[in-house]
Amino acid sequence: MNYVYIVECNDGTLYTGWTTNIENRLKAHNSGKGAKYTKVRIPVELRYSETYESKSEALKREYAIKKLSRAKKFELINKYEQSNSCV
Repeated sequence: MNYVYIVECNDGTLYTGWTTNIENRLKAHNSGKGAKYTKVRIPVELRYSETYESKSEALKREYAIKKLSRAKKFELINKYEQSNSCV
């Protein structure tokens, strides 16, 4: 599986990426080895993820999310958190 994800960094900024193993990727980000951007903004917290069969689909979606405004990214996050919360 391929995952597209958004993490919120310690400074409140958002980082979007893709991976084949989301748990390992989060560990890498939080150990300072995940990405240049997150390296100085740890810890990061997973706020959003989507799953795709192909790497190509995931990369296209990652690109589309990166082009969204911060407000639109938070709309995605809020819908995701609402759909995944226990009521």
